[in-house]
Amino acid sequence: MKKSLNPETIHKPVAPYVHQIEVTGPNKWLTMSGQIGMDIAGNIPDDPLEQLQLALDNVRKNLVAANMTVSDLTKLVFYLVGDFDAEKRRKIIGNFVGENLPCTTMMYVVGLAAPALKVEVDAWACQELK
Repeated sequence: MKKSLNPETIHKPVAPYVHQIEVTGPNKWLTMSGQIGMDIAGNIPDDPLEQLQLALDNVRKNLVAANMTVSDLTKLVFYLVGDFDAEKRRKIIGNFVGENLPCTTMMYVVGLAAPALKVEVDAWACQELK
């Protein structure tokens, strides 16, 4: 079972996330490699916001392949290179997670595995076994 909590002794979340998720009971865990903004044909758009959308689409496709959904996510870590429009970035992430707020971390880094990459997203998901 997953229980989301924002302790009253900590500031309110500053974006679409929750401070903690407690997991108990028999569960199935999915750990993904970093997902990048590349489509199935190997194309990487120049626009970092398009890369962010593609990376999140790839997270969703991994979830579907594991018979899971965005509601099973427990943690997202964003690695970003360069400038991003913060409002548009928050909207893309907010549309992806919806009401299912995972824990998140966001870091701006100098570079990723290839110069064209501006986004990488690590994701973890957990589903209660029935």
